[in-house]
Amino acid sequence: MSDNHSAEQALDLVIAGGGMAGSLLAYVLLCQNPGLKLAIVEQSSELGKDEQPSKASFDSRSIALAHGSVELLQQWGLWQELQPSGCAIKHIHISDRGHFGKTYLNAADYQLSALGQVIEVEAIGEVLWQKLKAFTAQGRLSWFYSDAIDALNPTAELQHISLKSGAQLQSKLLVIAEGGLSPSRTLAGFELKSDDYQQHALIANIGVADSHQHKAFERFTPTGPLALLPLTRQRYSLVWTLTPEQAAQHVQQTDAEFLAALQQAAGHRAGVFKTVGQRVVYPLSLKRATEASRHRTVLVGNSLHNLHPIAGQGFNLAIRDIYSLTLLLQKHQTDAGCYALTTAYQQARLPDMQQVILYTDSLVRLFSNRSRLMALGRNTGLLALNLCPELKQVVANQAMGLNSIRQLKALLTRA
Repeated sequence: MSDNHSAEQALDLVIAGGGMAGSLLAYVLLCQNPGLKLAIVEQSSELGKDEQPSKASFDSRSIALAHGSVELLQQWGLWQELQPSGCAIKHIHISDRGHFGKTYLNAADYQLSALGQVIEVEAIGEVLWQKLKAFTAQGRLSWFYSDAIDALNPTAELQHISLKSGAQLQSKLLVIAEGGLSPSRTLAGFELKSDDYQQHALIANIGVADSHQHKAFERFTPTGPLALLPLTRQRYSLVWTLTPEQAAQHVQQTDAEFLAALQQAAGHRAGVFKTVGQRVVYPLSLKRATEASRHRTVLVGNSLHNLHPIAGQGFNLAIRDIYSLTLLLQKHQTDAGCYALTTAYQQARLPDMQQVILYTDSLVRLFSNRSRLMALGRNTGLLALNLCPELKQVVANQAMGLNSIRQLKALLTRA
């Protein structure tokens, strides 16, 4: 151990990344463990004294929360404040453009008020910011803003962390939640696998003439899936998978030209599109770490898995990462980064992650091609799904995330 370790700040847990996954994890842990000493290392700067996260606007980005994720947010005492900003998904319509296959999911068929919720990221950020601000004022949470991890020096009992600012930390556990391009993941020695889908996602919010009636649409097109998720204020959140050339073309179109092209691709079941907000395009790939944990280090969220947006599984998988870690930390409070915890975390997260990756990756490859034989097979499957309640139940459970959470709870109770 070097001499500068005498000046280290001693902590139970350090989170690299203060975005949605990192902030949510910090909030849950601080609520569940009153004596926990926790710090967040965040690359962005601190909000000014008079600043707050901006109110959700027409252009705010959104995420889909599965029913199981909403139940966890309720359990953690957050959904009560988030609910006014959420929009329930009561019906899901799945179709293949130009083909006969269709299927429908309805919340009422499963004795539920909603299959999930769609909520703007800014709304979640604002609630979490206020919660963590209170913990910071109480001295229970330390922030290192405009900073990043520069070096890691793990020992048997501690993770020694050097920051670019010169600060020195020692922690029983390092949680990396920096997103898909995490530099700390590389420093910690994790291997990353990546597959380029050669597709781009075009993201925008769409205003409609009439009420969307809480219906979500997933339409498969030759270039990939087109999803419309219901939002508050008579809007949809659009995720449109396109070739890079098509995406660039649609970004350059006037609003009227874009809405006409979208209406043609989506059809009229979702209503008449009237307005479009800012259009943002990003390339799509599948990235996943080969391990979920190493010595006194775990990955959560996009640092562990960065998925195609089809079926809206990404943040729901991150919520299950957080759920798994919080359950394990309650069992291993005396040593937050012990071998038993990191091993159990890996055993819990890799199968769930691999199952979701198989599900989403198969959908992308099955529905993003022009093969007539594949089209016949997938449309026969959609038709069979609609006619067979047992098969539909399996798809609904996957969409709602209920089975995954039950399996995790059973597994981690035994761990």
